[in-house]
Amino acid sequence: MTNNSMSSTNSTWTGMVSVDDTALAVTDTGGPGIPVIYLNGQFATQGYWRRVIAELGTGFRHITYDERARGRKSKRSADYTFEAAVRDVDAVLAARGVEQALLVGWSYGAVVGAHWANRNPERALGVVLVDGAFPHDWLDEAMALRIRKMFRRMNLFMPLLRPTGLTPRMNAGQMADSNIELGELSRERELGPVLDGITVPVRYVVASGTSLGSRGDEQEQIRASLDAVIARNPNITIGAKVASNHGAILKKDFRAVAEAVRGVAAPHREGAGDAR
Repeated sequence: MTNNSMSSTNSTWTGMVSVDDTALAVTDTGGPGIPVIYLNGQFATQGYWRRVIAELGTGFRHITYDERARGRKSKRSADYTFEAAVRDVDAVLAARGVEQALLVGWSYGAVVGAHWANRNPERALGVVLVDGAFPHDWLDEAMALRIRKMFRRMNLFMPLLRPTGLTPRMNAGQMADSNIELGELSRERELGPVLDGITVPVRYVVASGTSLGSRGDEQEQIRASLDAVIARNPNITIGAKVASNHGAILKKDFRAVAEAVRGVAAPHREGAGDAR
């Protein structure tokens, strides 16, 4: 293993990490274990991972953060693009002195994790993708209109929740733009080559049923795109198919996510022994 800890800090650190025109709220549990960086859902917060982290325990070094304008402390930005989200992974790891890490991403964070692992094969120890990063052409003009309408409707009550950190400090247009960009990046011709190029172990934990804004069996059709991915890239497997829907998976099936993390981490833990 190369440098995977910041002077083997053994106490939890919380603070702000500056990147571009903003700053992100970060929590790092420290310790000598394999660093795991958690990549949130599109408008979620680092608190969503608490059950997974508790299940994995102190044998890992857990690094969580709130993306731009998410949570209670991360600052607003002029840039909410996907590329900014990928840069933020680098910024957080650099600030905490971590060279190599295992990535765990849910939903939007799964796509971020897939891209980061594809671009940084020497730094990614492995990836766990939680009900996200499915290469499927789900975005068309009608869907884009649905997305914009949905966020305009949600914007009527979201300002009331912003002080709690439960909704982002972004307006309806910014949130819709981010979701539409995700649809563009999720197209088979875009995301397929990214997944095909990953050379480190990847395990999916796949939910069942619907997600926010989906209808009928739309989400299950999207998930079916994994079959072709797995056929092309032997590094990618499905670790578990669970009963929870997209929104509840980290709450109800956190044990399956933790088990996938342990599975991906196992070769590194065995190779490192107790030397770290």
